[in-house]
Amino acid sequence: MTPANPSLSARIPRLGPAATLIGGLGIALTVALVAVGPSKLIAQIEGDRGIQPLATTSDISINGIEVNVTGSSGEDARYKGWVEAAKLAWAKAGGPAMPENQIQSMVSAVVIEREQIGPHRYIATLGVVFDRQKAGQYIGGGSGAKAHSAPLLLIPVLYSGGTAQVYEARTPWQQAWAMFRAGASPIDYVRPVGAGGDSLLITAGQPLRRSRTWWRGVLDQFGAADVLIAEARLERQWPGGPVRGTFTARYGPDNTFLETFTLTANDERSVPKMLEDAVVRFDQIYAKALDAGLLKPDSTLNMRQQIDPGMAALIAAGQAADQPTDQASDAAPIAAPTAAPAAPVVVNTFTIQFASPDAGAVDAALGAVRGSPGVQSAATTSLAMGGTSVMRVTFAGDLTTLAESLRARGWKVTVGNNALSIRR
Repeated sequence: MTPANPSLSARIPRLGPAATLIGGLGIALTVALVAVGPSKLIAQIEGDRGIQPLATTSDISINGIEVNVTGSSGEDARYKGWVEAAKLAWAKAGGPAMPENQIQSMVSAVVIEREQIGPHRYIATLGVVFDRQKAGQYIGGGSGAKAHSAPLLLIPVLYSGGTAQVYEARTPWQQAWAMFRAGASPIDYVRPVGAGGDSLLITAGQPLRRSRTWWRGVLDQFGAADVLIAEARLERQWPGGPVRGTFTARYGPDNTFLETFTLTANDERSVPKMLEDAVVRFDQIYAKALDAGLLKPDSTLNMRQQIDPGMAALIAAGQAADQPTDQASDAAPIAAPTAAPAAPVVVNTFTIQFASPDAGAVDAALGAVRGSPGVQSAATTSLAMGGTSVMRVTFAGDLTTLAESLRARGWKVTVGNNALSIRR
């Protein structure tokens, strides 16, 4: 069927697939809000989704010590088991031969992982924590300075049963990392609790993003300098049978591969122990990468977005063409007047609001502002994907000059009280 007005139809722009997708998502969200109401959508972040990590201390923790001892009673067997665990943990940590009472004097805590107490027998898996002030001179590298990483955001991604999860629900992989005692580790782990908006901000898809602006906004929420990705993929051979775990260590906003390894649990009850062992392996991998200089914060996360060189050349050519030509260049030279001292340029800080439907829009807005003459810095202070974000700009000049510069770049600018609102 021929359109009633062919010329009008030809002028209507055809939306690309990305714009169509964004528009469809916006319509779907609007329909969802009208149909089910905001209260039901809030359920996506309500509930016990996260696990509070253990408090980080500098004490030396040795986990996974198994004991099986007997005694005159259950309590006597338990006491002997704890003494035996301290000796085994000391040997596992590489401590020198010492009397039993001296080893006991350096124990600050015993962590019960699993235990069974009988009338005369004690069977348990324990963790022993040694006080670093007392034991650091013998074990744990207390005799020298040790390299320590910058704060690194940890994202524990679990692939199990055909789904990928981080904080959408409580998982054994998240729990294994929350229970890890990182005080003696050279890695400064930033482990989110997983409650509230964490389940929406950090998802299994986040490591696949490449936008530095997006990553900078996420890292700023948790005070981290870079990111570590710990992937665990669990494959169950048959119901009640062995569980095979494939673990992959990655880092950085580009999801850079470090190392992979596999572990096997005999049955479902052994999975938590397998995951605890995997966390220890991950910590060793990251510590080795730190020693190799691989875990330095990615400089591109803090790099100011540079204007395209070709565009910079065109701008420079245009500015040169606007300069008035000297008609009297061939005339006799005239004594130059004494130059007056230049007035100091006042540096101001302004707030700019801008629409941020996706990460590309955020990058475009920041790039346009940072590329404006006189702008010394520009960084997001509030990132609202799908809404209106805010950036703080340090500018050598007044607000009117900044507004005119942005208008020259094709932005529609609204001037407010020490603030601007820009849009395309």
